[in-house]
Amino acid sequence: MNDSRYIFTGLIVFIVLVTFPFWANAGKAAPAPAPSLDTPAIQQLPEKQCVEATAYMRTDHMKLLDEWRTQVVREGKRIYVASNGKEYEMSLEKTCLECHSSKAQFCDQCHNYLDVQPDCWTCHIEPKENK
Repeated sequence: MNDSRYIFTGLIVFIVLVTFPFWANAGKAAPAPAPSLDTPAIQQLPEKQCVEATAYMRTDHMKLLDEWRTQVVREGKRIYVASNGKEYEMSLEKTCLECHSSKAQFCDQCHNYLDVQPDCWTCHIEPKENK
């Protein structure tokens, strides 16, 4: 029983070392990226508006793209009617990347921050800037 203080001290040191990354970084999250909307294509638009509202696109753009993929590939539909009544072609390359022309500055910033690997580029050709 003379070793109990060494065991107890060793356990305390172990717990401190194992939990150090968690409590040392508490409240120090990396700042969220702010993707640039200052592309030449967007600046030339008379009305700077996306397919849907900005808040919706930030949170649910992948759901929208998945719906587009299903409708185009399985149902043969190619026109999307937005909530404001405006019609868009359901195309990542022709609709989305026409305005958001820099994949590195627009898409990759948020996807890397959130550690997400979307499968867009398994079917679509990546923009030339990343080749």
